[in-house]
Amino acid sequence: LGVNLDLTPEQVGQCVDEVGIGFLFAVKLHPAMKHAIGPRRQMRVRTIFNILGPLTNPAGAQRQLMGVFAADLTDLLAHVLKALGTKSAMVVNGYGGLDELTVTGPNRVSYLKEDGTVESYELDPSELGFKGASISELKGDDAPTNAKILRGVLSGELDGAKRDVVLLNAGAAIMAAGKVDTMADGIAMAKPAKAFNTGKINARTKPRFMLIL
Repeated sequence: LGVNLDLTPEQVGQCVDEVGIGFLFAVKLHPAMKHAIGPRRQMRVRTIFNILGPLTNPAGAQRQLMGVFAADLTDLLAHVLKALGTKSAMVVNGYGGLDELTVTGPNRVSYLKEDGTVESYELDPSELGFKGASISELKGDDAPTNAKILRGVLSGELDGAKRDVVLLNAGAAIMAAGKVDTMADGIAMAKPAKAFNTGKINARTKPRFMLIL
């Protein structure tokens, strides 16, 4: 994609200011967690380190969408985020153990609201107008293939399950950010798609990202 991920905090701030998007590379910007990467890979099993990263986010995010690998963790982690001072968060587990929302089946959601309450429920993507899909329809491949898929989604040239998953998760993030009151409204805000359907994301972001390559 031609995007440099090895940025200083100042450069990430520049991305956020100019484009509205910033990527925080944990190994570079989260010194405590980078020491856990080696042992975590060697163990090859899920451990507390799989969830410690988001919980100890050095950016101090007050609103966030967080994915976890087990449905029985969403409510617990929503309450942990509340205890850490998070204003609003959506903790999700996708059907089949995915750590993101998916259109392949029902999702588990625990929503930390601004009033401090946590609401946990099952989210059926079909109720939001999405067509069901198999996991094979979401799978990518090597880096060039995945980059092509992403470009296709953002340009509006690629339709189907992959685009639906992007919209579903974007809608959840918009809701967690406090911009809308319902998931349906979040998805509707993501759809216009002036970004998704006309390719304006590419036109807007690429020149600015190139400035810091």
